[in-house]
Amino acid sequence: MVRLIVFSVLLLLVSHVVSSHFIVETLPGFDGKLSFTLETGYIGVGEDEQVQLFYFFIQSERDPENDPLMIWLTGGPGCSALSTFFYEMGPLTFDYANSSGNFPKLELNSYSWTKVANIIFIDQPAGTGYSYANTSEAYNCSDTLSVTLTYDFLRKWLMEHPEYLKNPLYVTGGSYSGFFVPPLTRKIYDGIEVGDKPQLNIKGYILGNAQTDRFIDFNGRVRYANRMGLISDKIYQSTKANCNGNYIDVDPNNTLCLNDLQKVDRCLKNIQWTHILEPWCDLESFMSILQETPTNGQSVFPIAGPWCREKNYIYSYVWANNKAVQKALNVREGTILEWVRCNESMHYRGKERTESYVYDVPSAVDDHRHLTSKSCRALIYSGDHDMIVPHLTTEEWIDTLKLPIVDDWEPWLVDAQVAGYKMKYLQNDYELTYATVKGAGHTAAEYKPEQCLSMVDRWFSGDPL
Repeated sequence: MVRLIVFSVLLLLVSHVVSSHFIVETLPGFDGKLSFTLETGYIGVGEDEQVQLFYFFIQSERDPENDPLMIWLTGGPGCSALSTFFYEMGPLTFDYANSSGNFPKLELNSYSWTKVANIIFIDQPAGTGYSYANTSEAYNCSDTLSVTLTYDFLRKWLMEHPEYLKNPLYVTGGSYSGFFVPPLTRKIYDGIEVGDKPQLNIKGYILGNAQTDRFIDFNGRVRYANRMGLISDKIYQSTKANCNGNYIDVDPNNTLCLNDLQKVDRCLKNIQWTHILEPWCDLESFMSILQETPTNGQSVFPIAGPWCREKNYIYSYVWANNKAVQKALNVREGTILEWVRCNESMHYRGKERTESYVYDVPSAVDDHRHLTSKSCRALIYSGDHDMIVPHLTTEEWIDTLKLPIVDDWEPWLVDAQVAGYKMKYLQNDYELTYATVKGAGHTAAEYKPEQCLSMVDRWFSGDPL
């Protein structure tokens, strides 16, 4: 019923709106004018442009005319671009130390990737962040449709911004976007071959902590947990033997396997999977703060109690739902009921589909393999304390590509300290660099921003990590 009311409003407000963009000079929570160029806008895609995808574009703070152009796809699916913008690699972050009252302060991010690249952060698919659709049917999506609509978005965005057509283009993303980035990159290369216009200057792709193969990624968690000392060798060896190394497609009559998996579950119950060394906490319990504050008269910030990373995410809910913020960003009034960091109606929870989303790409390995025949560069990186997509599983699917190794496993450094480990593969005109980020979780740039900026800057420049 609520959604029907929203659709009625949309038909009145935005049925005839064409794509538009605006330069944002100030933002609530930030003192003074922005020191970087921020553009926001919508691009209509799909049938009759019923899907309106919202984006944030930030010019490179170094050399926008020549620096790479990245389009960043946040995971989920259904997680907002603002999550990446604030918590990973955007030019602003929350000033946790100085936020007080009921509205957070912002500060510049010293390790923003916009120091070295132009970046488009996109809310996709519809229902993500500030993106919306004009009909209920247009909210229905899938992995493959999302890729098609994002390709449509990118081509239209570049037609509106032709000055960036010559910049080296990289398709980038993390987490669940491991199912978007490779097929989108492949679609761009294929589009060039069939003469799609405008011709995109694609050079490669970047993936961080990315899901790639549903079986490999999830099945490898048990081995990773053993490697990290979370389950004993005895439990691991018994589970491996009784389950025949398959912890996903378990025979319901295999009681030995099921019993062992119960032991594994007990060992991992209160582990924070995004970063196995950080405290476990429940975001939902913290969200109640937002409902209770108006009635109890207390301030939201600073958030009381022991530190927990989930508390950081409260700042984005307060900021992004503020009407002054949405006005400053030129969000179309009445197009969304509430901004959420990740839309649970789409967010992947191990099923084949939800009411509005179909997870129809079980593996992107074939897309990676297809790209090995192109003139293409790839950077694949993994936080080594991430148990959602363990680095071991990323290494496993990379091994299936059978690429020649030109630089074997060795450390890479930042400020004379080991920042992680790297390998480099080369086959004809295809080059793949794989890197772990030491001490990082899911996803790496949120936990190790300085190291990740150094990594991507060196890689863009063609220098060794």
